[in-house]
Amino acid sequence: MQRADRNFGELLQEFRVTQTGVQILFAFLLSLSFTPRFASVTNFQRDLYVGTLTSSAITTATLIAPVAAHRIQFQRGRKVELVRLVHRCLLAGLTFLLLTMAGALLLVLDVVVGTPLAFALTTAVTACFVALWVVLPSCLRFADSPHRTRPSGAAKRSNHGERTMSDRPDPAGEGAGGCARKSSSRRCGASAS
Repeated sequence: MQRADRNFGELLQEFRVTQTGVQILFAFLLSLSFTPRFASVTNFQRDLYVGTLTSSAITTATLIAPVAAHRIQFQRGRKVELVRLVHRCLLAGLTFLLLTMAGALLLVLDVVVGTPLAFALTTAVTACFVALWVVLPSCLRFADSPHRTRPSGAAKRSNHGERTMSDRPDPAGEGAGGCARKSSSRRCGASAS
């Protein structure tokens, strides 16, 4: 239960970071339609605006959903399930946030520099977001994978960062606790003379 409490706290911190930016972006998008220049946008820009505004609203909904879920599930002993739900909402929210960011960038750049350059710049920036938000964390996750071979003497870490008993380096080089490799001349844990 302590792990679920800690995970829930960490997820809430992540939500706090994203929520402010999402609210500012949503407010910006809402205000665009009330500007004098909005009457002169092209059909493509209007459609892009509607899609981006919708994506921003979905982003906001997915990032606020954990608050409602927490209120409904409060003190019902379902913290583990709540952490899973919050995790999924955060991933969905980040996905829609990426779509919202790309749409807003494309909309503004299309007005400022024209469609061809707007598409090129938006594609480059979106690729940067994907690299930083998906590829880099996936590489780090793969690097910590338990199936990855480790150099001899490297200790495996548990989910909490501490070394596990079976994977602590063995000065005799016999593997986990000196019992992994046995030979007829040595017993488990016995030193070679």
